[in-house]
Amino acid sequence: MATKLMDLVYWRSVRRTAVVFTGLVIGLASMFQLSVITVLSHVCLGAMCVTFPLRLYYKLLELLRWNPGVHPFQSYLDNDASLTDKETVMLVEEVVLLIAFAFTEIKRLLFIDSMIDSIKFVVLLYLLTYVGVQINGLTLVITAVITIFSIPLLYKKQQVRLRRMVRAVKAFVKRIKNMCFSLYDSVRPSPASEPAPKPTPAAAPAPKQKAKSK
Repeated sequence: MATKLMDLVYWRSVRRTAVVFTGLVIGLASMFQLSVITVLSHVCLGAMCVTFPLRLYYKLLELLRWNPGVHPFQSYLDNDASLTDKETVMLVEEVVLLIAFAFTEIKRLLFIDSMIDSIKFVVLLYLLTYVGVQINGLTLVITAVITIFSIPLLYKKQQVRLRRMVRAVKAFVKRIKNMCFSLYDSVRPSPASEPAPKPTPAAAPAPKQKAKSK
């Protein structure tokens, strides 16, 4: 599944990706005026308007003995999309771990486990209130779909130019950092020189005791 998704995103099969991308955009745009159930029903009806007459045509050819009984969609019917027990368990574990991680993070942010992270979360929520006033969630989904299908293709076509731009931006950021560090070093006051420690007076030699003559 992951390989198929990557093939779609990177336009390795142009026809298939174009069909999926156009269908997603048109379906999501239709939800501005219609409900999800209505859109799904119309999509399924449109698909059956193509598959049903084609199946009847092949059945008629089979009755007239012009067709050896080949099903027009047999390749799609033979495609096994079911999950094995191991794959099902792995998928359920991943979903449960993802939900548990999201719940733990939200709990940590809401109950102020880290002040910095909670402040970032508050700023994000505040910005999302303005985003929600300007656009709705469906517009964000359509924008995300267009971005996911456009950025890999753009990077593939303009890879050399984008790499040059990234290197130029990194060099500019590095130059700005060096400038800021040099300015800070020039402005920072030099530490006061500590007075030299006074030499400690030498201790007086202890008087020698005269040896007692026996």
